Amino acid sequence: MPLLRIRTNVEVPPDRRSALLRQLSRGLAEALGKPERYVMVSFQHNPDMLFAGDSTPLAYLEVKSIRLPQDRTSELSAVLCRLINDQLGVSQDRIYIEFADAAAHLWGWNGATF
Repeated sequence: MPLLRIRTNVEVPPDRRSALLRQLSRGLAEALGKPERYVMVSFQHNPDMLFAGDSTPLAYLEVKSIRLPQDRTSELSAVLCRLINDQLGVSQDRIYIEFADAAAHLWGWNGATF
C-alpha cells in the first residue's frame, strides 16, 4: 500500500536501477513500519526539470500510504532525503516530498480494497 514515486533529473545507469529501487523499497518499509511486500517504488528520469531556476540535480518524491503517520512526516522526510542524497547525490535542499494519506476504501489491491 505505500507508494514512493521519484522524479529526478539525475540519470541512473540501467545496471544500478534495480539495486536503487530495492534499497528505496526497503528503506520506505522500515521507515513506515510496514511489510515490504506491499511497497511499490516508481523511478522516473526526467532531464527537463528545474528547481529555483536551476537544473542542478534535484528530485521530487511522492509518498502515498494508508494510515500515513502524519506526526512522523518530518522523520520520514529525513530518511528519504538521506537515501536520495546517498543514492543519487541530490543535495537534500533540492528535494521536495509530497506526503498523502490514502483512505483504505480508496486503495485497491488483489481485486478488492484495503
